[in-house]
Amino acid sequence: MTLWGITRPACATGFDIVVLGARGGIQDGNLSAYLVRPSGDARAILCDAGTVVAGLEAASRHGAFHDLTRPPQIAPREAGIVLHDIIKGYLISHAHLDHIAGLVAVSPDDMPKPIYALPSVNRILARDIFNWRVWPNMGDRGPPPRLATYRYRDLVPGQRLPLDGTAMQVRAFPLSHGGVESTAFLIESGGAAMVYLGDTGPDALEHGTRLQDLWRAVAPLARAHRLKGIIIECSWDNARPDHLLFGHLTPRWLAATLSDLRSQSGGGTVLAGLPVLVSHVKYTLTGAPPAQVTIENELKAADRTGAHFIIAEQGMSLRFD
Repeated sequence: MTLWGITRPACATGFDIVVLGARGGIQDGNLSAYLVRPSGDARAILCDAGTVVAGLEAASRHGAFHDLTRPPQIAPREAGIVLHDIIKGYLISHAHLDHIAGLVAVSPDDMPKPIYALPSVNRILARDIFNWRVWPNMGDRGPPPRLATYRYRDLVPGQRLPLDGTAMQVRAFPLSHGGVESTAFLIESGGAAMVYLGDTGPDALEHGTRLQDLWRAVAPLARAHRLKGIIIECSWDNARPDHLLFGHLTPRWLAATLSDLRSQSGGGTVLAGLPVLVSHVKYTLTGAPPAQVTIENELKAADRTGAHFIIAEQGMSLRFD
C-alpha cells in the first residue's frame, strides 16, 4: 500500500536526488547514500547506504520531502515513512563499511525489500556481514535462521533489470577500486538516464578499462541528450600522490575520465551543463580550507567538458533534468 502521494504532476524527464550521506571515510553519520527517484514519482531507490536514518533526518530538516504528502492519520516520523514506504530497495556498489553501515544498522526496523548488487558484493554481505556473528542474518542467503528482510538480487553486468516497485531500470557495470570490485549503476526511467558510480580508481592506475567500458555504454545516451546527470566520486585533491589513491579519483583524474566520456559521445559541447554531483570527498580532521572547496576549484580548473560540478552535501536536494 502506498502511504505517500506526490504534490506535482508526474513526469519522466529526469530524476530527483536527495543526499543522505555525502562523505567518504571517517565521518560516521554522513557516509555515502543517495536517494534517487524519477521526477514526479514518489518511489525511490537508495544508491549505497553508508548512512540511512541520520541522513533521512537531516534531509527532512532541509525540507527534502516537502513535495510528498501523507494521510493525516499516519503517526510515524517522516524519516520512518520514507524508509518504509518510499525506498523500495538498495543498489549497493561494494561492501566497504562507509557504503553499507547504515543499511546494517537500520535492518532490524526496515521493511522487506531487495538488495541489488553484483554477485561478488552480495556474497560478501551474506557471508561476512549478515552472518549471525557480525549481525543477525537479515538476508535470504547464508547461515540459518534467515530472517529474509532483504532479498539478494544478483545483477548481470550490462543487463537491464527492472527495480521492483519503481518506474526505474538498472544496468550494472563493474568498476576497479584498488583490488575490490565496485559498481556503477546506469539508471533509466522513461526517456531519462543517470549514472551513479561507487568508489573507483582511474583506468590508468587500475590497469584496466572499466571506466572506458562504462562510458562506452553511456555515450549513446549522452549523444541523444537522455543523460541527465552523473554522481561520481572525487576523494582527494590533486595534492594526493597517485600511489596513495587506493582506488579513488582526484580532480585531474575525474576531469580526464569525463573528457573520455565526451570523446566517446562525439566531442564538442555534448556534456556542457551536465550536472555532475561530486561524492565521497574524504572528511579530514586537519587544515583549511575544507577539502571540498579545494576539490571544486581544482575541478573547474581542470575540466574541459563544460560540466556543471556540484559538491554533495548531506541534506541536499537537486534535480537532474
